[in-house]
Amino acid sequence: MKNLMILGALFGAITAAGYSDNSGIFSFKAGQFEIFILVESERDGNAGILTGADSAVLSKYIPAQGFKHSANAILVKTSGQNILIDSGTGAGGIIIEKIKRLGVEPEKINTILITHLHGDHFGSLQRDGKAVFPNAKVYISKKELDYFTVTNPNQGAVNALAPYKSQIVTFEGGDLLNDSKPEILPGIKPIAAYGHTPGHTIYLLESGRAKVLVIGDLLHVGLVQFHLPQISVTYDMDGAEAAKIRQQVLYYAAVNNIPIAGMHIVYPGMGMLQAYNNGQSFNYTPME
Repeated sequence: MKNLMILGALFGAITAAGYSDNSGIFSFKAGQFEIFILVESERDGNAGILTGADSAVLSKYIPAQGFKHSANAILVKTSGQNILIDSGTGAGGIIIEKIKRLGVEPEKINTILITHLHGDHFGSLQRDGKAVFPNAKVYISKKELDYFTVTNPNQGAVNALAPYKSQIVTFEGGDLLNDSKPEILPGIKPIAAYGHTPGHTIYLLESGRAKVLVIGDLLHVGLVQFHLPQISVTYDMDGAEAAKIRQQVLYYAAVNNIPIAGMHIVYPGMGMLQAYNNGQSFNYTPME
C-alpha cells in the first residue's frame, strides 16, 4: 500500500489507501465502510461520445495525446457483509479475481447493488446460466427493472438476472435534496438519478460523519463533464435529464465535501470536487 491519507477533519473520518497502481484496486475507508474501487478495464477514451461539445471545448479540455476511459465496479465491506456495487462486463473474470484478492469468494457476496442495466454493469452476474454470486440479494430500481425486462427488454439483462429471480429486491430511488425514504441497507440509500437510463440509481453511503456518493454512470468523460455538466453523452437515453441530475449531484457533493466514486472515473476512481463558476462547474481532485 502507498500514500496513506487521513482526511478526518475535512471529509468526515475518511482514510484512503491506494494499492500499487498496477493492481487496479484502490481502497478507502469511510466510517464503518471499507470501500474498494475495482478497475476492470482501462482503454483510450473517445470524446466523440460527447453531445454538443464543439472543437473549442475539446481543444480546451481534452489533451492532444488523448485520455483514458475506465470501467469499474465497487466492493464494500461492512459489519461482516460484502456488498458489490455493479459487477462489470464479466470479461476475463477480472472482477471475480479482484474480489478474491481481497479475501472474498463469490459465495461470500451478500448483496449486489445495481446502478443500471447496461451490460458493463451486470456482466459478471451469471455464467452458463448459473449465478456467480449464489447467496446474494440483488437490489435494483423497479423502474429500471421494468424498463429493461418488460417495456424494452434487454436480453442480456434478462439472462443475467434470471438465476437470481427469487433474490431480486426492488426499490424506488429517493431525492438527494429532500429524501425521506428509508435506507435499503444500514447506512445506504438509493438516489434516483434518471436520464442515463430510466431508472439509473446512485448510492449514498453514510457512516457517522463520513459520506460517499457512488455516482454510477453520472458521467463518462470527466475531463469535460466536470467543467461542463450540461454536456451529455450519446449513451444517455435522456440527455437533458441526465445533465440536470449531473449538475445537482456534483454540486451537492462539492458543497458538502462528499467524495464521489464512479464507474467511469479513471484510477483511483474517486476524488473530491470544488465548485466554481457560481456552482455551475467543478474541479475534480483524485484521491492519492
